Amino acid sequence: MFVKVCGLSTSEAVRAAVVAGADAVGFVLTASPRQVAPERVRELLPGVPPGVPAVGVFRHEPAADAVAAARDAGLDWVQLHGDRTREDVRTVHDAGMKLIRAITMSAEREAFADWGEDLLLVDAAVPGSGEVWDYASVRARGLGDRHWLLAGGLDPANVADAAAAAGAWGVDVSSGVEVSRGVKDPARVTAFVAAAKGH
Repeated sequence: MFVKVCGLSTSEAVRAAVVAGADAVGFVLTASPRQVAPERVRELLPGVPPGVPAVGVFRHEPAADAVAAARDAGLDWVQLHGDRTREDVRTVHDAGMKLIRAITMSAEREAFADWGEDLLLVDAAVPGSGEVWDYASVRARGLGDRHWLLAGGLDPANVADAAAAAGAWGVDVSSGVEVSRGVKDPARVTAFVAAAKGH
């Protein structure tokens, strides 16, 4: 199971995710309680080992602006939330970066199609709410063997069951491993990765 731990903002949180065995880490570069500045990401990146993608997360910014901000932060992965187009996918790839395209369960069926993104992320109807939702409902979207991440309302206690119900290839967590908004709990990070990977 591929595990991404998102919304990291301190060297302690980065270390906890990496030591726990996270396969990717995320830094929020858009308006959010978890937002970090590009220069802060650059300070944290030395703690991310080679082979572990470090992802810049954006919500409504134009794809070209997201690419520029990610590059400024020293990142080569971009995660785009919000209403997106196939042209946005091309914009990111033309810049030589990899893309996680995030959609919600309330998105139109066309949004679930393969637009050429490197990973698809399927979130709750209200992203960032941290609320549990009907994970098994994703199966009706016909994602099959594609590489995609399940997100929204996941925590150490429910991640294994949620991923199995959804048939997910991977999972993404942020609020589910926090002690307060934006503050990661290393013990919860460790427990989440272990539960997701079946350790």
